[in-house]
Amino acid sequence: MTTSSSARTLRMLSRENAFYFFTSVGNYTGHRAMSLEDFAHKIGEVEIASLEFHLYRGDFEKWTAEVLEDSELTRRISDLKHLEPVGNALRDQLHFTVSKRLEELKKPE
Repeated sequence: MTTSSSARTLRMLSRENAFYFFTSVGNYTGHRAMSLEDFAHKIGEVEIASLEFHLYRGDFEKWTAEVLEDSELTRRISDLKHLEPVGNALRDQLHFTVSKRLEELKKPE
């Protein structure tokens, strides 16, 4: 499925478009994701408090929709948010959701 839209979603991003992980407003974790693949990796590294903060503010959905331009991943993250996971369940489910989408986007036609 490596099309121009998946190439756009998979591209390396500029620092301005990277996802910056915070635990609360003004509290940067020191982690940023420069691509969807990097984002999937960072989900396993950042504090759970950061994942909870961003999920429930809608930050992941906003970034996947506006920067990555991946409406499918945005929809899946929105669906996940409605399940209201917390703690390690959130980390595991978010990592699964993002990794599965990453696999689909990398798969050749």
